[in-house]
Parts: sequence; C-alpha cells; structure tokens
Amino acid sequence: MTTHPPATLAQALANAQTGGLARLDAQMLLLHALDRPPHDRAWLLTHDTDPLDGATARRFTTLVQRRQAGEPLAYLTGVKEFHGLSLQVDRRVLDPRPDTETLVQWAIDALDLQASAPAPAGAQPHRRVIDLGTGSGAIALAVKHARREAEVMAVDVSADALAVASANAKRLGLAVHFLQGSWLQSVSGRFDVIASNPPYVAAGDPHLAALTHEPLQALVSGPDGLDDIRRILQQAPDHLNPGGWLLLEHGWDQAASVRKLLGRAGFEKVQSRLDLAGIERCSGGQWSPGTTAGA
Repeated sequence: MTTHPPATLAQALANAQTGGLARLDAQMLLLHALDRPPHDRAWLLTHDTDPLDGATARRFTTLVQRRQAGEPLAYLTGVKEFHGLSLQVDRRVLDPRPDTETLVQWAIDALDLQASAPAPAGAQPHRRVIDLGTGSGAIALAVKHARREAEVMAVDVSADALAVASANAKRLGLAVHFLQGSWLQSVSGRFDVIASNPPYVAAGDPHLAALTHEPLQALVSGPDGLDDIRRILQQAPDHLNPGGWLLLEHGWDQAASVRKLLGRAGFEKVQSRLDLAGIERCSGGQWSPGTTAGA
C-alpha cells in the first residue's frame, strides 16, 4: 500500500482557501490545529514548507469544514481578541463583534466625562458602570481594563454566560463583580454609565439562519427586535446617577427608533455613534432627575 507524504503547511492553507475559506481564517485554524498561539501567523510564513502530519491534517480539515458550515471562528479556536483583550469564548455566549468596541469606547468616554465634572448632589463618590447582558464579559472587562479605578459590575440572566465571563475576569486579573439576573431587576444602587448590547434581532429575521451556532436567547427580542431595549429603558432611570448615561447597541437600521424611545423615556442629549463600517450602531442619552418622560 502506497502512503502519500503529508501536505506542507502552505499546501494545507492553499487547499482551504481554494475551498472558499478566507486566508486569515485558514491561518488561525491551522495555528489552532498545530497547538500554536493565535499570534503566530509570522511563524506560518517562515515554516510554510514544513510537513503536516496526518493527525494534525485531519484536525485542520475538520475545523475548516465546521467554519465553512458557518460556525464562528472564535468557537473553533476558543479565543477572541476584543479591545486589546484575549477572551475565551464558546457556544454558551455570543461571539464578540468588533462593532461592539464602539459601545466600549463610548462607555469609557462617558466615564471620563463624568470624572471631569463635579459630582452632582446624590451621586455616589466612585465612578460606577454596569454592563447588562454581559455574555463573555467583553464590555465590562474592556472598560475595567481601560479604567482600573472604576467600579464595574456585569449582569446576565444566563448562569452559563456568567461562568464564561467570570473565568475571563479571573484569567485577566480584572476585578469585575458579576450578578445573575434579568437586566436591572436584581441590581441595587446607581451608576454613572449603564451599557448594554442586548438582543436586538427581530423574530423571523432572515439573518438568523446564519446565526444558528450562537445562543438564540442572546439574539432575538420580539417582533421588532426592541423588546429588551424597552425593558432596559423602563428600569434604567432608577439606577442612574444624576447626569449618568444609558448606552445601547442595536441593529443597523434601528438607530432612529432607539433614539425615539430614549427621548420618550426622558433622556437628554440623545445621540448615536457609528461603528467601523460607518453605521449608526449605538445610541444613548443622559439622565437628569426630574425629567418627564414623553408620551
């Protein structure tokens, strides 16, 4: 029986790309199959003629097939880079998107704005931020990493998600307090910033067909995708310091609707921020005590 020699690393990458896989995805999966760090792409270039043993080749082929079937790269490698942090993720949480870094930066900016202003009457002395629906902990951990002096809390209704987030916090050495609950129902105290990337996909949205690998409860929110945002808006005023900000990520076509909801709930300075693609991805507003909600 004739045994063919193993393919080289370069040939394995070329075959994956011929099958329609993006070059970066192929490189990341090959590094994972080789048990090498995800930052070792330069190593692949300098070892492209190295042979690929049969066991590694089979692992790589399986990973490529799963990626071609739509499984997120982060689930296959178990790692996702987000706002300068290396997070461990799996099917228990959403795959953190680069667009969410827009929300993180806005939360950091809002904290800095609050820190530079005199504390209003009734405000708590330490700057506090809470991440609602934390998932992998991406938002809370990125904010804490950037502003170590801030008190950061994170909430999720899923015990599985909190297990992932807590493990990330411990591994990164970031002191975030995690709490299980539905949005702000189990939360006490007030905050300078409430940030959330809640479910915002409408039930029946055709894009859900491409998201079957991710937890459905973290994606869908009623007929128009805004049910959870409405719940957060109802609860947020009782948990914001005077002048505090509520910041919400939403769908590509939901900015106008979310701004309208914020205005009706009594928030001021209502505005939106653009994501990396120039799309209005986040909307928020500032809370002032005594503001009367609109009709």
